[in-house]
Amino acid sequence: MSPLMRKTWRDGRRATIGWAVGVTAFTAIYTSFYSSFAGTAQMKDDALPEGMKSFLSIDDMTSAAGYLQASVYSHVGPLPVIICGLLLIARTIPRPEEDGGIELLMVNPLSRRAFAVQRLAATGITVTTIAAIPWLVVTPIAPAVGIDVPAGNIASASVGLIALTWCFTGIAFGIGAATGRRSIALAVAGTLAVATYVLRTWI
Repeated sequence: MSPLMRKTWRDGRRATIGWAVGVTAFTAIYTSFYSSFAGTAQMKDDALPEGMKSFLSIDDMTSAAGYLQASVYSHVGPLPVIICGLLLIARTIPRPEEDGGIELLMVNPLSRRAFAVQRLAATGITVTTIAAIPWLVVTPIAPAVGIDVPAGNIASASVGLIALTWCFTGIAFGIGAATGRRSIALAVAGTLAVATYVLRTWI
């Protein structure tokens, strides 16, 4: 383990802990709410206009799988995870570039490429771990609240969420490394994430 990776984790530990706690609480609350939601699921599903369900990519909230898709994996759930990934990845290169601290971080004999790879590796492990939290939370809670969804389906949806997070995180890293600007990296990756979500509802 390189000193730079350890320093990256040490410097970002507060943000990492905060995001981990937030994503854990969010997932646990939404998943646990199913036991209360199930009794009135049909009524709430009927009350939601078809156009709104299409926009939110909700096919059927009356089923356990439909509820899990709408609450954790399709509509609301990806937002905090993707935002977390973008904000953390913006710390890798753009932040020290803007703050003028990149020279201090590169005091050790490291090439710029090695610096970028190690910062990306450290942050990548953090982002992947946080993106995997819904998987770790949903798997034990789902059976307890009556969500009868196979563990394999939960695993598949969770891996998809991790891949989705990495898609936009990778874009933000590439733009940030090329420009050295957090605002540009976050704006472009965030815009692409929103545009992808909107386009998916129209296709």
